[in-house]
Amino acid sequence: MEIDLNTMEEEEEEGDREVGVAVCLELWHACAGPMVWLPRKGNSVVYLPQGHLELSGASAVGGDFRFDLPAHVFCRVVGVQLLAETATDQVFARLSLVPHDQHEEGDTAETEEFVTAGFKSSTSTTPHMFCKTLTASDTSTHGGFSVPRRAAEDCFPPLDYKLQRPSQELIAKDLHGMEWKFRHIYRGQPRRHLLTTGWSAFVNKKKLVSGDAVLFLRGVDGELRLGIRRAGQLKDANFNCSLYGETFNPGTFATISNTVRTSGVFHINYNPRATSSEFLVPKWKFLKSIRHSFSSGMRFKTQLDSEDTSERRSTGVITGIDDLDPVRWPSSKWRCLTVSDGMMGQTAIGIIGSLHGKLSLMQVQITCPHQFQRETRSVLQQSWMLQFLTEERQALRNLQATTRSCKVKKF
Repeated sequence: MEIDLNTMEEEEEEGDREVGVAVCLELWHACAGPMVWLPRKGNSVVYLPQGHLELSGASAVGGDFRFDLPAHVFCRVVGVQLLAETATDQVFARLSLVPHDQHEEGDTAETEEFVTAGFKSSTSTTPHMFCKTLTASDTSTHGGFSVPRRAAEDCFPPLDYKLQRPSQELIAKDLHGMEWKFRHIYRGQPRRHLLTTGWSAFVNKKKLVSGDAVLFLRGVDGELRLGIRRAGQLKDANFNCSLYGETFNPGTFATISNTVRTSGVFHINYNPRATSSEFLVPKWKFLKSIRHSFSSGMRFKTQLDSEDTSERRSTGVITGIDDLDPVRWPSSKWRCLTVSDGMMGQTAIGIIGSLHGKLSLMQVQITCPHQFQRETRSVLQQSWMLQFLTEERQALRNLQATTRSCKVKKF
């Protein structure tokens, strides 16, 4: 079962939107993560059915599934629903798409800044928010939740520090509108902010573990909301779409195939946070990637959804270019690059490794192609010189051996 946080079927003026709806939008995006891109109504995108099929768990089911779908479908977004899975609190979006011609005029003026910023809320006021990765003590049944002082003072109502043990009751709503009550106390030596009573119940109900993240957000109306980010979702790129309300169903893809053929509206569930390989990309980004000439040996950088800000951008080397499935999806740009992870951080190595060293064209950005050519030429020259010196050295040894042999025969 899913909860619909917000629909964007109709355009509304900023002043007409309720504050509560705006906070829900901010909470959804906060739970999705800072690196998530989400299209808006009217945007032009490219849908890659091969990626959708793979990430829906078709390979786990088995069977040679074939659908009458092109490798790339140019679409326009006509509807966006922000949803959350009831059981896991995982956020995702249900998008309504309509196919259109590749050369149809669209939002070609979109900039990289707009797209990487993801969904932009209708309110210009950013709510106060903090996010903390849970430690073992935060998830233990006997402890509480330790809140950094600056975060507590920014998001929570002020405490009366004149009291010996300042405390208050907090009420926060989750993604589904359910209220959670916590006792907020300032105690200890040295003193610190803690959530005690009610916290263990929240941890147990949401099945939180060490490594998961909890975020609190206070909107412009002063209402406190909270959400979660599952750590496991970032570690396992070969996820199952049932995490966000969808499991593999051949009938679903058959329906998409028929709808695309008739240029009708079709619907997909989309959660870019759940995988590092996106099967829905901005049109401008797709066109930019296919115009670039890729070759083995090129260095690239890629952006990953990592809680570690130092590893959001990693570098690597392209080692091969080929179709992942040349029979069913010839000339597909989905994970057609074989890459080396030798220059990547540990987070990147884990994610790329789970993808079997394959990335899509849209995921990489070539760095210093001319420098690569110069370095390659230099390496070839060094290799040729080394071979030449080796041959010369061997010839000199042979000459010396021959000379010694002649001297022995003379005496």
